[in-house]
Amino acid sequence: MNQLTGILLMSPQADGGFDIVSFLPFILIIVVIYFFMVRPQQKKAKEQKSFRANLKKGDRVVTIGGIHGKIVDVKEGTFLVDAGNNIRFTIEQSAVSMEATKGAPLEKT
Repeated sequence: MNQLTGILLMSPQADGGFDIVSFLPFILIIVVIYFFMVRPQQKKAKEQKSFRANLKKGDRVVTIGGIHGKIVDVKEGTFLVDAGNNIRFTIEQSAVSMEATKGAPLEKT
């Protein structure tokens, strides 16, 4: 195969247009990535944001660091959390773990 034949095989169609069928696999890959990776991540982020926004005083939470406590005060962007024995600390709303909080056993009071 000479050099000219190799160039002709990689060139667009003879009429000057590109064949859409040659791009179909790439388009399908992008669609699959969107529906199986991007969209679920966006949905999960939206659920987490909604969960954190709906937390209120008295709710039991688990931080992403694994600290269990009860919300004592809610301020814009932060929570004052009581971890027991009058130990209180302030955490960012983003530090509350949705999965760990939902799965944590409730203490009997």
